[in-house]
Amino acid sequence: MTSSNRSKQRFDGKVALVTGAASGMGRATCIRLASEGASVFGVDLNEAGLKETAQEIEGADGTVTVHGCDVSQRDQCFGAVEAAVAAFGSLDVLANVAGVVRFTHTTDMSEADWNLVMTVNLSGPFFLTQAAIPHLLESKGNIVNVASNAGLMGQSYTAAYCASKGGLVQLTRSLAMEYIKQGIRINCVCPAGTDTAMNRGIDFPEDLDWKLIGRFTGQRGFAAPEDLASAIAYLASDEARAVHGSIFTVDNGMMAG
Repeated sequence: MTSSNRSKQRFDGKVALVTGAASGMGRATCIRLASEGASVFGVDLNEAGLKETAQEIEGADGTVTVHGCDVSQRDQCFGAVEAAVAAFGSLDVLANVAGVVRFTHTTDMSEADWNLVMTVNLSGPFFLTQAAIPHLLESKGNIVNVASNAGLMGQSYTAAYCASKGGLVQLTRSLAMEYIKQGIRINCVCPAGTDTAMNRGIDFPEDLDWKLIGRFTGQRGFAAPEDLASAIAYLASDEARAVHGSIFTVDNGMMAG
């Protein structure tokens, strides 16, 4: 890529921390931001997946550093932010993409699974936000949270997931109001079904009612991870400078009806 082309990239000179970077939407987001000039700091528990993400970005002459992190742990979230700033000197974008889902009858859900879903999907983004805000205020940067249509509508057998994603939607709105007088922007993307390893590997409980599952199954099938990466890239870019506190659905029409 020539320097003249590089100068036109939306994220030239920007630093982006992306969670869930080892696969799915997180990997697609890392690749998209790096392709547009960002220095990407990819975070995940899956070290093998992180290595594959890094190899793909580096193979396209992108800039990336990867970092093992359990986003359910506050100290590791703070450590990841500090490591990103140490690696690249600043922070412009925090993309909270990592997530987990558990399908189960509500009465059968274990305390461990409840805690896992809530800490990864909601506590992790909050802890990372706490750590990132001082740096983002300095850079006039932004946060993009990835919630779900499950945060906007009820879905059977996913009480914890719905609660965590609904919480992330409201966390986005609350932060947007708290920082409305300052330069930082905070937005949220809500995908529906997306073709990721997480969704392909869902372990459904026995004796569930598939008619209830069908009530939140879209008519246009799954989106590609790259579709969500495009939305995240837009919201994280200066092109979205007037977008703050947005709950942006990318769901093949799921919430239209």
